[in-house]
Amino acid sequence: MTSDAEASREGWSRRRFIGALAGTAAVVAVPAPAAPPADPASAPAADSTAAKAPAPAASPSAGKASGPRPLYLGTYTSVDGGGTGIGLATYDPASGRITDAGTVTGVADPSYLAVHPDGRTLYAVDERTAGAVTAVRLADRTVLGARSTGGAGPCHLSVHPTGRWLLSANYTSGSVAVHPIDASGALGERTALVKHSSPQPGPGQDGPHAHQFVTGPDGGHVLAVDLGTDTVYTYRLDTTKGTLTEVSQAHTRAGAGPRHLTFHPGGRYAYLANEVDDTVAVCAYDPATGALSIGDPQSSGSKGSGTNYPAQIVVTPNGAYACLANRGDNTLARYAVEADGARLRLLDTVPVSGDFPRQIALSPDGTLLFTANQRSGTVSVFHVDGTNGQLRLAGEPFASPVAVCALPL
Repeated sequence: MTSDAEASREGWSRRRFIGALAGTAAVVAVPAPAAPPADPASAPAADSTAAKAPAPAASPSAGKASGPRPLYLGTYTSVDGGGTGIGLATYDPASGRITDAGTVTGVADPSYLAVHPDGRTLYAVDERTAGAVTAVRLADRTVLGARSTGGAGPCHLSVHPTGRWLLSANYTSGSVAVHPIDASGALGERTALVKHSSPQPGPGQDGPHAHQFVTGPDGGHVLAVDLGTDTVYTYRLDTTKGTLTEVSQAHTRAGAGPRHLTFHPGGRYAYLANEVDDTVAVCAYDPATGALSIGDPQSSGSKGSGTNYPAQIVVTPNGAYACLANRGDNTLARYAVEADGARLRLLDTVPVSGDFPRQIALSPDGTLLFTANQRSGTVSVFHVDGTNGQLRLAGEPFASPVAVCALPL
């Protein structure tokens, strides 16, 4: 753990360093299904003995689901005040209340989580110098083993919609990796590792820094967002061999520092959160070629009174609204999605009731929004109004040590 703490002054740990520090807009147009959420019924409750929270007044989610649902929480285990593994909890889909259900230990620095499409296996990055990805069988919370990502500081992972491949991004090394997934959910030896060697790093960057690796709506292309090179790389994934072939690059303006990409449900547009220059951009996507075209930067909604780092952007299942997490400003920016996904219009910002919202996620039905607030060590929950996209805080935030990821099923 000491070596990881010391590494916080170097390369990949910029992510930790930023998080550990104390403590109606213009419409923009662009030039002319990711993996479906796991079926909640197929995922086991995190703790069948956990007491159910009392139901408060009716909420927008009432009647859409019943009984506690699983919630998994990512943290850093090698920092002061961090967690001891993957946090287990449940949430009430009507009230949004979270109840603690223990921890899966034996996973180092599980800072980002993803679930298999069948809901049976959870995957975590081990965000360390010797990076790895770990599989956990949810039925009995057994750790199925870890595999090297071939790089340092893996910070993101996702599962291909076929359920056969795990995609991961190594922040420090600026590389992306592919691992096969077998019938049990366990991981096999890496089938691909690609380091981003061009273009050259952007202003103030010491090299490539891969921050996300996701599947395009067509399923045949996978996209890697690299903060260090100001580039989104598109690869063709061979779904038989698990190999990667680069097919295109899309470049932001110099110094934007792209961090996170989210597709509109229609599959022709995506939204890019730029961490370094505090902006977002609408992107056009061509499913036939995998080519991404990045539009002009627009406001994150931050007030400009201090440094702000946009973290993650999500889109409601109906494609009508988008929300952006603002670290520093400590708000959620709400956007109306217009022109079938081609435009974002900033509506307002809503306080997250926490400090440094590192990651956000919608419940599978889109009626709840979770924010993992790193510095305050809390998870806030909001009701999402399906008719107008308004957000309403669902009670007091839940305490979770160095909360950097919340994954509701």
